[in-house]
Amino acid sequence: MKKEYDFSDAERGKFYRENIKINLPIYLDSENQEFIKSIASRKKSDLSKVVNDLIRNNIRIAKVLK
Repeated sequence: MKKEYDFSDAERGKFYRENIKINLPIYLDSENQEFIKSIASRKKSDLSKVVNDLIRNNIRIAKVLK
């Protein structure tokens, strides 16, 4: 790395996008991943759908317990 950088020609907010939607990667523990894979395999579904369904159900339960 340089000791100093010249930002005199920089443009503030050049890459900022107000309405951008970012999907962050989620990393599962190997035990959880194997469990999800087995459910997805039985349902002939994809991992993302199974994970989202499980989370959605947990949200419903959490709202009831509030």
